[in-house]
Amino acid sequence: MRSTRATARAGLSLAATLPLLAGALALGSPAAHAADGGRHSLAGTKPVWAKSSTDKGSTSDSSKVSVRVYLAGRDAAGLRAYAKAVSDPDSASYGKYLSAKQADARYGATKAQVAAVTDWLKSAGLTVTGTTRHYLSVTGDVAAAEKAFGTQLHNYAKGKKTYRAPAADASVPTALDGAVLTVTGLDNAPHKATHSDTLPPPDAVFRNAGPFSSYYGSNTASSLPKAYGQKIPYAVEGYTGKQLRAAYGAGKATGKGVRVAITDAYASPTIASDAATYARKHGDASYGRGQLNQVLPSEYTRTEECGAAGWYGEETLDVEAVHAVAPKADLVYVGAASCYDNDLLDSLGKIVDGHLADIVSNSWGDIEANQTPDLAAAYDQVFQLGAIEGIGFYFSSGDNGDEVANTGTKQVDTPANSAWVTAVGGTSLAVGKHDKYLWETGWGTERAALSDDGRSWADFPGAFTSGAGGGTSRTVAQPYYQRGVVPSALADANGTGAPMRTVPDISAIADPNTGFKVGQTQAFPDGSYRYSEYRIGGTSLAAPVIAGVQALAQQNRGGRAIGFANPAIYDRYGSKVYHDVVDRPTGKDLAVARVDFANSVDASEGLITSVRSLGKDSSLKAVRGYDPVTGVGSPRDGYVSSYRRH
Repeated sequence: MRSTRATARAGLSLAATLPLLAGALALGSPAAHAADGGRHSLAGTKPVWAKSSTDKGSTSDSSKVSVRVYLAGRDAAGLRAYAKAVSDPDSASYGKYLSAKQADARYGATKAQVAAVTDWLKSAGLTVTGTTRHYLSVTGDVAAAEKAFGTQLHNYAKGKKTYRAPAADASVPTALDGAVLTVTGLDNAPHKATHSDTLPPPDAVFRNAGPFSSYYGSNTASSLPKAYGQKIPYAVEGYTGKQLRAAYGAGKATGKGVRVAITDAYASPTIASDAATYARKHGDASYGRGQLNQVLPSEYTRTEECGAAGWYGEETLDVEAVHAVAPKADLVYVGAASCYDNDLLDSLGKIVDGHLADIVSNSWGDIEANQTPDLAAAYDQVFQLGAIEGIGFYFSSGDNGDEVANTGTKQVDTPANSAWVTAVGGTSLAVGKHDKYLWETGWGTERAALSDDGRSWADFPGAFTSGAGGGTSRTVAQPYYQRGVVPSALADANGTGAPMRTVPDISAIADPNTGFKVGQTQAFPDGSYRYSEYRIGGTSLAAPVIAGVQALAQQNRGGRAIGFANPAIYDRYGSKVYHDVVDRPTGKDLAVARVDFANSVDASEGLITSVRSLGKDSSLKAVRGYDPVTGVGSPRDGYVSSYRRH
């Protein structure tokens, strides 16, 4: 992803091409019985950062709170069990999905549960401001919240800021046992926006400088120094759909009859014209009537805090990448009102409640250290409801490798770490002449600039800049479908005493230096807004590419939904339907030369020339078999058609 950044703070989720700060994902139910028998504890609602050593005292009783009380539904355990059964190719229930109405009737909250939870909240002095299939929105003062949830609210120092949090896990009366899944918003709740924000205009233009390669290796940087003992090619100008379809074995499939949803925050005001222009310029099928739709909130909030215009590029990338790979698939963009988890969860809930699509691409996330089990439970409930309806969620694995350079701690990203989503890792892709697939490495970039005299690369190979997120979760147990595939050394890497979830599951092109060309309306220095194109990458690219490939695969099933795909993806492990991606596919270290405008627009302020090494993803390595950069690998010829038999 280009360098324009939206700001971030605890409680937000941003595009997965950035260092992210948001909440929450862990496996399992957060509820556990309290020792006194009179209350039902909602484990994990006290965040780990709320420590006695940073306690600044009680929050004022009159301070206002705004929380969500998530409903557990009729049978939370049954929901998890059925979500597994319908997704497992070895299960007799495989593919026996429910409609959204059937799912609600079997697993949704009953009217009696909703009434009981509502009465309890009101009796404590709280006000219920809204009710959905998934939660009750509640407001009130701190004193009422403490009475309702059986805990004190204190102020805690976290870094340079102070946030409110429960001094102990929240709880509910045992009479509500089974009715309440969790409560969110007691900790670190952002101030509620009091007015509707206006979306800003597009961001400042970003353009790539040349020279370029039209395909990998087509233009050698003969005048530049060698790297790894050889002359290297210039970076590609940006692959297009024709090249990606050939690389990942699309064949004649187009995704016709399949619906793909995309979630991000906000909405690009020029997406329809940008997508149509891009398709026309690059030989993709033109959009048919009703093929691209948007489902948007009635108002937007926190547009400055979340960097709203920065999200326009995410939507543009996702839409154009899915359409490039699956040009006949129907697309629906479901925009969130802000980059906060509550709003992103609402977007996911809209897709499930209305069964808006069978495949959902999501290019946003957070670091696992910021997760809390309360939001984890809320996310996983949506993913499980999606699974029983035949809906699969695909999440970018992150763009900072093992996250050490970004956070100082080795960790994975969320929601990609959920056992109920497909985590999509990233590769550097070489497509040669006549659209021939040459090879892939794991995406990991080291950068060195051209020396002042132009005769060498300064401090070659340079520092790590970005790479596909991956590794071993500290909070999510290993799901059954990874057993026997993920090496024990990876699953047990954190020393938790039990094998843990490892990320990613599958991968596709992500390296911006071998990236995808997108077209977007941007702001130029003269004050005009014009369509322009640039090369882009990140696992924000890999996720929609895999979503497009899955649309092709679903078409090959006669349109029958694949649903939650991980069991089927791992079921194919060891077959010939994956490129087994390694970091040195040619037996040598690889790199490309890249030239950038110093001002990101034109050559008026000079050019910056650098070498970008491929396959250098922090401490993570792409090796034979499953690995924490590319998972089982990337799709190849035979992957799409393999779904005909299942």
